[in-house]
Amino acid sequence: MARRKMKHELISNESKRKVSFKKRIGGLLKKMNELTTLCGIMGCVIIYSTFDNRPKIWPSPPMLTCVIDRFIESPEEERERYTVDQKTFLGRHISWLSNALERGRKKNRGLEIELTLNECLAGKSIHDLTCLEDIKELQLLLEENIKCFTDKIETMGLNSENDNKK
Repeated sequence: MARRKMKHELISNESKRKVSFKKRIGGLLKKMNELTTLCGIMGCVIIYSTFDNRPKIWPSPPMLTCVIDRFIESPEEERERYTVDQKTFLGRHISWLSNALERGRKKNRGLEIELTLNECLAGKSIHDLTCLEDIKELQLLLEENIKCFTDKIETMGLNSENDNKK
């Protein structure tokens, strides 16, 4: 049976919110237990809620102290490598997306120039090209292709000479 998609917003009914909270806490702690067991790592969870006066600590307060002490005792540069605030995270993500967008634009531009080249080879007049930039990029593409073919011919020529010598 498929689950229906849930909106991620505050549950207005407090009793439903409390029930959902308890179920989700159980799932979170189960996943944390699986993660620490299967991967052989140390981990802890501290959850503050409006439903309880005390925070929920997993696995136990002494283990929590051990994990936090290990984190604090680690060198500062190592701690900073694994901790990311929201501003840094978003900055990195925006930078990555900007680079991906630029790569996509370059790829599309290359495909457009290749399409133009194919159209010219199929009979479209080069005079139909209106932009000087298009002509320059077409020239670069042609030069790259000529160099690629020249290199292949040279390697094939070397291979055939080696075959003849044998």
